Amino acid sequence: MRNVAKTTTLENKFPLLAVENNCILSKDADITACFEVRLPELFTVASVEYEAIHSAWHKAIKTLPDFTVIHKQDWYIKENYAPDLAQEDQSFLSKSYQRHFNERPFLNHYCYLFLTKTSKERMRMQSNFSSLCKGSLIPKEIRNKETIHRFMEAVAQFERIVNDSGFVSLKRLTEDEIIGTEDTQGLLEQYLTLSREAGAPMQDIALGTEEVRIGNKRLSLHTLSDTDDLPGTVSADTRFEKLSTDRSDCRLSFAAPVGLLLSCNHIYNQYVFIDNSEDNLQKFEKSARNMHSLARYSRANQINKEWIEKYLNEAHSFGLSSVRAHFNIMAWSDDPAELKQLKNDCGSALALMECKPRHNTTDVATLYWAGMPGNAGDFPSEESFYTFIEPALCFFTEETNYHNSPSPFGIKMADRLTGKPIHLDISDLPMKRGIITNRNKFILGPSGSGKSFFTNHMVRQYYEQGAHVLLVDTGNSYQGLCELIKGKTKGEDGVYFTYTEDNPIAFNPFYTDDGVFDIEKRESIKTLILTLWKRDDEPPTRSEEVALSNAVSGYIERIKTDDVYPSFNGFYEYVKGDYRKVLEEKQVREKDFDIANFLNVLEPYYKGGEYDYLLNSDKQLDLLSKRFIVFEIDAIKDHKILFPIVTIIIMEVFINKMRRLKGIRKLILIEEAWKAIAKEGMAEYIKYLFKTVRKFFGEAIVVTQEVDDIIQSPIVKESIINNSDCKILLDQRKYMNKFDDIQAMLGLTDKEK
Repeated sequence: MRNVAKTTTLENKFPLLAVENNCILSKDADITACFEVRLPELFTVASVEYEAIHSAWHKAIKTLPDFTVIHKQDWYIKENYAPDLAQEDQSFLSKSYQRHFNERPFLNHYCYLFLTKTSKERMRMQSNFSSLCKGSLIPKEIRNKETIHRFMEAVAQFERIVNDSGFVSLKRLTEDEIIGTEDTQGLLEQYLTLSREAGAPMQDIALGTEEVRIGNKRLSLHTLSDTDDLPGTVSADTRFEKLSTDRSDCRLSFAAPVGLLLSCNHIYNQYVFIDNSEDNLQKFEKSARNMHSLARYSRANQINKEWIEKYLNEAHSFGLSSVRAHFNIMAWSDDPAELKQLKNDCGSALALMECKPRHNTTDVATLYWAGMPGNAGDFPSEESFYTFIEPALCFFTEETNYHNSPSPFGIKMADRLTGKPIHLDISDLPMKRGIITNRNKFILGPSGSGKSFFTNHMVRQYYEQGAHVLLVDTGNSYQGLCELIKGKTKGEDGVYFTYTEDNPIAFNPFYTDDGVFDIEKRESIKTLILTLWKRDDEPPTRSEEVALSNAVSGYIERIKTDDVYPSFNGFYEYVKGDYRKVLEEKQVREKDFDIANFLNVLEPYYKGGEYDYLLNSDKQLDLLSKRFIVFEIDAIKDHKILFPIVTIIIMEVFINKMRRLKGIRKLILIEEAWKAIAKEGMAEYIKYLFKTVRKFFGEAIVVTQEVDDIIQSPIVKESIINNSDCKILLDQRKYMNKFDDIQAMLGLTDKEK
């Protein structure tokens, strides 16, 4: 079928001439510097910081010369999550997790900034002077080279001011990123196809009076181009009701409803036009005089005169620059039925900002053409309104979606808005950036808030990335995960210690795989035996400590020379026989070391005694090499004899790992069991652990659910909280009215609250 519509080639109408020195040159002698913008992540910025971002933009724009257009362009594109299933060493759970989120739709955000130096004549052009309406484009020559030189200096200053703010970063786009290469699409090609997919074919662009179509995609355009459409007041940020409570505010930028919260394919264009402010104000002075002289003919003239005078008074009182601005939402769909829904969604988003939604059908073609990177000089001036820089900047979107941490280590979490998996490093990267000084973590969440689910998820991923994990649990929260690891490693890993009448908990403190008994190992054996021998309120004398130390050293030498199987029974027999003779030879008096009393007190742990199973395990198990160990101590946490011994063994296992496994990540996670450990005179150990573990590439994590436990326990207050730079707070709605106490205790700022 023959095409009877008026057609032309893109080459004939294309408004851009070349890309030189990473700047776009237009055929009308405009020059554009292009940047990629990195904004703060969603829900990570507080009201004060939004003000700081707003102020940084304002300072930067003030450095730009007259007849400059600031064009910020935010792309929001629907994409699907593509899991990385190529890794061979992924576990069953990791693969299942990735498969679950396969093809999960989410809205991706890309942000660009174009600074265009144009001329006074171009700034005043209306839509009928657009390059689309010209027969052919003859390139103009840039006559004043000095103007361009000054503009490029201003651009460099603009970039430095924004980057120095610490919240927003600008990266200059290269020639390849603007025009593309053989393998990748450039920004211009993406705009002309409204697609970021690699290899997307060029399509016909139909610029009609009723609609604009790029291939099968139909555009829907909503504009803010008149002061009548604007809200009564604007601000840098606004309250996000869904995540706010009576006692806490969650803030987003004022324009967030037309950004990430608008869940369709769209581009949000933000323009600020810097004219000559003095000329603008003189024009308004003249207009005000005319209105005054015509006031007798119409009350509207008198009202307009008053509004113009208010604008002039603001400008002169506060030294404000008169600028023009324009904002538009360009949404598209290849489904005509969906287009109607898009119009409603975009209109609703503008209404949330208290703006009057205006669906533009007249200037769609010229606005689409002016939105092309580097072609802001083609913008029709009648589509803009006069304002000042500060109110105009309130319509800039100031947040982006969550990004994966660049660190190779981390855990998978989910995006709050869409549920897309995010790779998050809460240990190494914050340490490297100086945000934290230790990797310790404090986890607080009431019952039912998902603590066990989160901690299982976290420790599994730590384990799969090579960490040694030791868990102290009450409640069998980690039994399933431990059994899974044990099955996968065929018993090499996944050691689960628990106490039942039929299968009581048992250890062998004298056993090591490699036969190495370093100072730490010897000290832990001595501490264990001292705990069995003496009560907390009965400190040993110096001579007793020396005698015990010699006994342990003597038995270790016996193990090495005679190649005997080490056990507590063996140690008891050594003290009863050989060591007794050593003491007699040294003439050690009974009051210095009462060996009969020593043997009598330790007899319950010797064969035939009540607790003979406890320290005489026949399993050749050296926990130093085991990477996933769980101690389930719920059944014995109130037992006067068993609990202190088990606690010491847990400590010995982790300290041994901490000191001997150099360059390997270690993690100890203590669930509600920390309360029992703290009571049994082990508070000093917890203090030592939290202060020292960071030096050995380790992490100590405490999990609790009761607010009162935190407030009442001096150990938690002084040691755990002060030495845990990462605080993980789960759903705290239950404690909403108590949260001021928690905030003070944890030292949280109002932003963190």
